[in-house]
Amino acid sequence: MNVTRALARQPMIRFLGKRNTPSQVDHTPHAHPASPTHELPSSFKSYRQKAQQHGPLNATPRALVGGHIGGAAGKALGPIEAGKGMYFDRSELPERFQRLSWTQAEIDAIESGGASLFA
Repeated sequence: MNVTRALARQPMIRFLGKRNTPSQVDHTPHAHPASPTHELPSSFKSYRQKAQQHGPLNATPRALVGGHIGGAAGKALGPIEAGKGMYFDRSELPERFQRLSWTQAEIDAIESGGASLFA
């Protein structure tokens, strides 16, 4: 019977140089580099006035029955409209960006697993 030696695990990655952490890190809030306005909102309340998520977030108290969305009809929450140059669905895009219809050859190729392309 052969005896196996226990080998020490050696990581495959090697770091160059000594590990060092910065002495000072700036933790002040700043706007995301890709934000459209490049500025932070002045308060959470002002942010909520402009934000939309599945409808306007600044609904009036009478539209929020029971203190939550869903307690009233969606019509009571106000209109949901996309901004200029924004679309909610792909079918609203110009025709060149819409989905193409499948051809019969493509449908046959998918149904046969690609075998119909070589038959």
